[in-house]
Amino acid sequence: MRDNIDTESLSERLSSARNTVTSAGERFTPLREHVLELIISDGGAVKAYDLLDRLSPQLGSPKPPTVYRALDFLSKHGLIHRIEAINAFIACDHKHEGHLAEFFICEACQSVEERHAHDHTNCKPDGFHINRSVVEHYGQCAHCAA
Repeated sequence: MRDNIDTESLSERLSSARNTVTSAGERFTPLREHVLELIISDGGAVKAYDLLDRLSPQLGSPKPPTVYRALDFLSKHGLIHRIEAINAFIACDHKHEGHLAEFFICEACQSVEERHAHDHTNCKPDGFHINRSVVEHYGQCAHCAA
């Protein structure tokens, strides 16, 4: 897990997210903003039920479908990524849309690091239409390997 983000950077990232969502003609509701804030502040991969536990005191016990809808919304707008194999979510570290990401997941400490992925779509079979791609690598981070 990375060090927690400083308040100024968090504020900038939330403001940027708000602009992304509103420029797409959608609403950045308090729940969506709070879910994103928790994910950014965590600095690593966060499971939906952990978010649910952390949201409950502030928002009066939201139900799982409510949190999953917020996560789907944030993912759709490229603000977070879902780490498929561990069923967790991480804030997107890149400010551009439609990028391919690779994730490096430490099996010892569960830290996740995002890197820009190379476009591998040129090696797809003829006629195959890609809806989404997820590239996850598992091993040990530098800290755990030391």
